[in-house]
Amino acid sequence: MKAVLLILGAIATGAAGIRVKNATQLAKDQLVVGGEAAEEGFAPYQVSLQTLSGSHFCGGAIVNELWVLTAAHCVVGAWPELVAVASGTNQYTRPGAINYVSAIYTHCNYDNPLMHNDIALLKLTDPLTWNERTQPIPLAVAPMREGDEVILTGWGTTVAGGSVPVNLQVLYLKFVPHEPCKQALNDDPDCDVGHICTFSRAGEGACHGDSGGPLISGGRLVGLVNWGWPCGLGMPDVHASVLFYRDWIRNVIGGNAKCGGYQSTVSD
Repeated sequence: MKAVLLILGAIATGAAGIRVKNATQLAKDQLVVGGEAAEEGFAPYQVSLQTLSGSHFCGGAIVNELWVLTAAHCVVGAWPELVAVASGTNQYTRPGAINYVSAIYTHCNYDNPLMHNDIALLKLTDPLTWNERTQPIPLAVAPMREGDEVILTGWGTTVAGGSVPVNLQVLYLKFVPHEPCKQALNDDPDCDVGHICTFSRAGEGACHGDSGGPLISGGRLVGLVNWGWPCGLGMPDVHASVLFYRDWIRNVIGGNAKCGGYQSTVSD
């Protein structure tokens, strides 16, 4: 069943519930299948998006001291003051710090068409403090090449329908160019030039809870987990391309959000 890598805690944050593409294709969030526990401090740019009660529902990546990137389907319709950002940890239940969100910017063309423009920025109420376990990740600046290694991290479940692991998981994948990815996905129109694809082998990939999480290649943020056929079923996973949305990211952070999809109930 094809699925968006959606959140388990969406209703608690005010975000939309399970997304339905059609009667037989229910959207769901994703996890790391076939990975292993990451070493302490392995991904200092990784954050856990949580409800105020501490339940993990999506991943995200630190862009700078006030901004976090994630997938739009993780936070669309959410109330910013009900979203917590846990950083500086490999165990989301034991964060190094908890920050809160003052504003959410989803792409104004999110899901138009379906599965496209699935990217969002969260503005924090207070700046992050840098240390060895909390650091920003630079954005992609160049196109990827076939076979480039991509590092996926997240707290998504390790089997379909399983529970979220406490320890951050890491999985090494390969970049798949657009045309081969489309062919592998039977020319699915939901995969377009705003996406990048990853694949290694059957039994490895993203799954429930990994949505919005970072994909790193060459020390730069190249993607954010979007959708796939969960979990690790032998098909490429599809992610928002950070290079494609780089101008949108810079415009929103710079206060020039012509296509920002701004939502906030907290004073900015």
